[in-house]
Amino acid sequence: MTEGALRAEPGRAGVPLLERVAVGVLERGLAHLEGGQLEVRLPDGSTRRFGTGEAAASIAVRDLHLFRRIATRGAIGFGESYMAGEWDAPDLVALFELLLRNATAAARRHATLRRILDAPPRPNRRNGLLRARHNIAYHYDLGNDLFELMLDPTMTYSCAVFEDETESLEDAQRRKLRRIADKLELGPEDRVLEIGCGWGSFAILAAAEYGCRVTGLTISPAQAALARERVRAAHLEDRVEIAEQDYRSHRGSYTHVASIEMLEAIGEKQFAPYFAAIDRMLEPGGSACVQTILVPDDRWGRYRRSPDWIERYIFPGCLIPSLGAIASASTRSSRLMIHEVEEIGPGYAETLRRWRASFDEHIEDVRALGYDRRFERTWHFYLSFCEAAFRTRWLRDVQLTLRRSCAR
Repeated sequence: MTEGALRAEPGRAGVPLLERVAVGVLERGLAHLEGGQLEVRLPDGSTRRFGTGEAAASIAVRDLHLFRRIATRGAIGFGESYMAGEWDAPDLVALFELLLRNATAAARRHATLRRILDAPPRPNRRNGLLRARHNIAYHYDLGNDLFELMLDPTMTYSCAVFEDETESLEDAQRRKLRRIADKLELGPEDRVLEIGCGWGSFAILAAAEYGCRVTGLTISPAQAALARERVRAAHLEDRVEIAEQDYRSHRGSYTHVASIEMLEAIGEKQFAPYFAAIDRMLEPGGSACVQTILVPDDRWGRYRRSPDWIERYIFPGCLIPSLGAIASASTRSSRLMIHEVEEIGPGYAETLRRWRASFDEHIEDVRALGYDRRFERTWHFYLSFCEAAFRTRWLRDVQLTLRRSCAR
């Protein structure tokens, strides 16, 4: 294994100027890598190492077009290049952990690198009813069969709460669902609205174990169909209704409202209407529990201005809030106050690891469903990046309990 410069030699035949410039910028950005060593193998077989200490991650660059993508598309181009097979890493999670731990310091040291990696400004789109349905269908209507291969038997697609990493994902998901029900102090007399009910896991558990009546809202036809099947299989048709309806259109009065990792999907312009809708439908003395992924407040301003790879290829229209943005939106549009915040984010890394392992274990079944190699790489990138983001606290996940500031 030879040691070679990452930067291509000036004037080298077959290496366009844009690639040479981008490689040079990235080399300067990686020069002060901390917390581990990154090994980069180039197409000609040469290798360059950055950082100190033991090797933490490695990349095999198969096509120098990677650098053109980064130069023209920033961090989104980095993901697109992986999707196209232009580079590989034996451990994507380790790679992302190393990069995320260094991202803030690198951007601070290298303003040019920061400008390159930042994507163009985020489109200022209003996430109306039609666009919301299109965005949800893009991801959640991929096929129930796909999600059944990846998720646990509860079909819960959100952060689990583990006692330890030896317990099953199913048990950890049920603990999370019970924690929400306990925070709402649910009982047989309660009528609960769930905004974004997914495949019905919370609605089924709340009705079966706490005896309450639940109305679950989803705008995904595929989710609604399977959720209703699951409700029938549990013999809970008299206590659970699954409605294919947007929360903005729904009318009703409920003692409690639950919403599990739905807020991230609606876009910043809908944060205030979302909390206004909860306030409108919540009876006096009621409470709400909202579980949501969060961007730390110190990164919110920059994040909200630039779309990322996740929004482009996994969850179109999404915008992960910060706690400050939630507090501002809820105060501005409702009488709801944040009563309690519980951090559960560390459990998301293990949840994602389990999903990724299950996806890999069933990869032949995924292919049999008609998904191609590009889709596989897209989901490996998605699940690995998110796992690393929660391991490094780049992202958070919380359960918020909300109550009104005064009686109606």
